[in-house]
Amino acid sequence: MLIDSHCHLEYKGLVEDQQGVLARARAAGVGGFLSISTRQREWGQVVATAERERDVWASVGIHPHEADGHADMGEAALIAAAGHPRVVAIGETGLDYYYDHSDRETQRALFRRHIAVSRQTGLPLIVHTRDAEDDTAAILAEEAAHGVFPALIHCFTASADFARKMLDLGLTISLSGIVTFKNAKDLQAIAAEIPEDRLLVETDAPFLAPVPHRGQVCEPAFVADTARFVAALRGVEAERLAEQTSRNFLRLFSKVAL
Repeated sequence: MLIDSHCHLEYKGLVEDQQGVLARARAAGVGGFLSISTRQREWGQVVATAERERDVWASVGIHPHEADGHADMGEAALIAAAGHPRVVAIGETGLDYYYDHSDRETQRALFRRHIAVSRQTGLPLIVHTRDAEDDTAAILAEEAAHGVFPALIHCFTASADFARKMLDLGLTISLSGIVTFKNAKDLQAIAAEIPEDRLLVETDAPFLAPVPHRGQVCEPAFVADTARFVAALRGVEAERLAEQTSRNFLRLFSKVAL
């Protein structure tokens, strides 16, 4: 069994045929889905799908692109939403200095609020980081010194040095279809060396379709292609990688009961 540890089932490209999307993924061997929210107005939709589908679970959080529109959000709103039985994670949250769609200081402040909620609830923190390695690493290290919290870097595309820092802090690393891209040699080298008990796979659907689906709308079924590619990189059977990453997911997202 595979688990897609990060997909956006309510986004355009998937939501129009959500039942078909899920059916195709299940037929490809995907037995669990973590549906990610990126702004508060999505929370109700994401949770409703998780209530309806026994193998879908939900996160609540604010993407850094949306930070300016949620600058006044306090911890209480996140904590209240996290109490729902189908909500198993906080995020995605983090820092994105590539697009700079939101003020950087606002991004950093909201990121720290999400970390505080992860610490208080015990739910894993899903971290997005792009062109912000130094600040992401510094904030995570500073906050870890105030009390531990479970966390992962989703859709990892950063440097080997950043990967080492995250592993030293106890984080898990999740790989998306980007690892299959022809020009992703550095990422492939990192993917081959991630400790097996710290590794997850994801699609980030409807984005970032892996080879051989480049140019298509990405679906959760395609996590199987990414998993096969990563297994080959690591010199293990695809079935072993599927089993290990599913076990890692269930250990990290301990509120999930498949």
